[in-house]
Amino acid sequence: MLNENCKVLEHTDIGAGYRYLALEAPQIVAAAVPGQFVHVKVPALEMSALRRPFSIFNAEGMILELLYKTVGRGTAALNAAQVGDTLEVMGPLGHGFPTTCLGTPLLVGGGFGVAPLYFLARMLLKNGAATPKLFVGGRTKADLLALDRFEKLGVEVHPATNDGSAGVQGLVTDPLDDEMIALKEAGRPFELFACGPDPMLRAVALMATGAKVPGWISMDRHMICGVGACYACIQKTVRGNSRCCIEGPIFRAEDLVWD
Repeated sequence: MLNENCKVLEHTDIGAGYRYLALEAPQIVAAAVPGQFVHVKVPALEMSALRRPFSIFNAEGMILELLYKTVGRGTAALNAAQVGDTLEVMGPLGHGFPTTCLGTPLLVGGGFGVAPLYFLARMLLKNGAATPKLFVGGRTKADLLALDRFEKLGVEVHPATNDGSAGVQGLVTDPLDDEMIALKEAGRPFELFACGPDPMLRAVALMATGAKVPGWISMDRHMICGVGACYACIQKTVRGNSRCCIEGPIFRAEDLVWD
């Protein structure tokens, strides 16, 4: 774990309340694994002991990339960070996704839960995995983020929206289920990798265990300290209560216990 002062290289509004932030963070980038997160000290909130956690969208060269949505006081204050400013960033934190895969990687994201899946797709391809397939869902087309970046990697993108404004209309698990059936019938192995809202994660985890295939689930719990001291980000598992910031945020699907 590092604490690095990072220069803001780019900070842009990408619409519908979502923002893109690029930081110069060579030390964190060198240590980062897909699925890990960073804790950012937000400008104008320096007197607060609480930082804000963000999944790592990409880490390459010296550049750390984040995608986030403005949802509260902390992210609203972060919006004010300008190119050239310095942000104090702690990370990388937590356990990440595996970056190898038996068969076809099926990546499943909802809203800004897609963020860690880009870094994952890039590293899977770098390590010789089959071409990943991304199943990404949102309420509307505006909630489907960075699809052009995935397509430039060569990732096969399957969008779904609640209102039908992009891709198929309905839940992202619908086209995912069709793909799983097709792969099963063809006798081709696959693994699931997911990040997004809880109902989607629960569905994907149950799909993985039901199909008896590996499933890797990124659990998004309210993280306060980010280092395991406060026990605020508890997730029930077959081994008891686990801290998402330390034992997670990536868990095996079969290890999760759902209420």
